[in-house]
Amino acid sequence: MATPCVPDAAAEANEAIRRFMAARTGRPLSPEEQDEYERLLAAWAEIVHG
Repeated sequence: MATPCVPDAAAEANEAIRRFMAARTGRPLSPEEQDEYERLLAAWAEIVHG
């Protein structure tokens, strides 16, 4: 059974991704930004899928 903090952690990670992308709307990501996006996405996936 999942612990109660997992949904909160997933929501926080998702919000971090949303903020990151919202700050870059309308332009392509730089290679460094792409790396950061992928890191954020991997962290979210690890939380969600364990």
